[in-house]
Amino acid sequence: MRKSFKTEINPTEEQKAKIRKTIGTCRFIYNFYLTQNKELHENGKKFMGSNKFRVWLNNEYIPNHPEYSWIKEAYSKAVTQSVHNAQSAFQKFFEHKSGFPKFKKKNKSDVKMYFVKNNPKDCRCERHRIHIPSLGWVRIKEKGYIPTTKDGYVIRSGSVKAGRYYVSALIEIPDNRIDSGFHKGIGIDLGLKDFAVISNGKTYKNINKSVRLKKIEKQVIREQRSLSRKYENLKKGGVTQKSNIQKQKLKVQRLHHRIDNIRTDYINKTIAEIVKTKPSYITIEDLNIKGMMKNRHLSKTVASQKFYEFRAKLQTKCSEYGIELRVANRWYPSSKTCHHCGCIKKDLKLSDRIYRCSCGYMEDRDLNAALNLKDATAYEIA
Repeated sequence: MRKSFKTEINPTEEQKAKIRKTIGTCRFIYNFYLTQNKELHENGKKFMGSNKFRVWLNNEYIPNHPEYSWIKEAYSKAVTQSVHNAQSAFQKFFEHKSGFPKFKKKNKSDVKMYFVKNNPKDCRCERHRIHIPSLGWVRIKEKGYIPTTKDGYVIRSGSVKAGRYYVSALIEIPDNRIDSGFHKGIGIDLGLKDFAVISNGKTYKNINKSVRLKKIEKQVIREQRSLSRKYENLKKGGVTQKSNIQKQKLKVQRLHHRIDNIRTDYINKTIAEIVKTKPSYITIEDLNIKGMMKNRHLSKTVASQKFYEFRAKLQTKCSEYGIELRVANRWYPSSKTCHHCGCIKKDLKLSDRIYRCSCGYMEDRDLNAALNLKDATAYEIA
């Protein structure tokens, strides 16, 4: 089976320059492909596919425009992948799955340097470094995280992202599904008060309420105010230099990145701890995140919980270990149903944190919902 690994790398200054150059070329080619097809459409001509575009670019456009010969200096597989990505964006637009493809902007769009294995010496990995085509050996900050090729693992492809310089590698690893030792299934109730409540009684607290994150969020507010003052001073004709604005902007970005890393790390550890209990199945609720985000009082809190990321990663982990992931219908009254007698309490309020039933059953609201999800009979397999 194939598994993706993502970790931070520590390239040299020369390697950083190559990464930035390749990513800049990929962004230019992506935007150029969109522009070219847009012009063809306006002139009533036929759409140009990715393969035809690359033939036209290499054999006609660049020879007739030598000022764009620097495109040839970038890693060819990365440039080819950017053209394929642009074509995929158009296909989604034609199939009405998304809007018209947007142009990628510098420092605002997620552009990666794609690399692929062409020969055995292209993609290799050791404990502290990874070999990337056109870059050579690059040091890894988190030593031993990516499986080494000496142990028989094979790197198929990957990508390098600029900024903090991360590498993602798709690696062929042995199938490690859990064949025996399954325990009973569990239900997971996601919420805002606590991040997740498990039917076995385990509760994972809301990481956003921790002192650590609140302290960083206060720093973000202060740095954003400073950045706003610099912009206002520049508009009024003050002495603020643009270089100082860029430095302040970088400070804000680093703080946001740090917050995102803390939340993602908490999700990863929560999922790993849940999967290690070896449940035969896991049942979660199909939350209406889009509807929850429309509530202006809760939208920021809901976004910070990263429910979609939790579900996507849980689904991947369950698939990897052979655990059945069940998704209950979003209209299933897991919180309003009594786990003891099955009676539905229609007048249950959001402020009622303890579920009290007429049959005498009394339990924490979230734990009661998790128990009902565990025993749910109407569900879909994710």
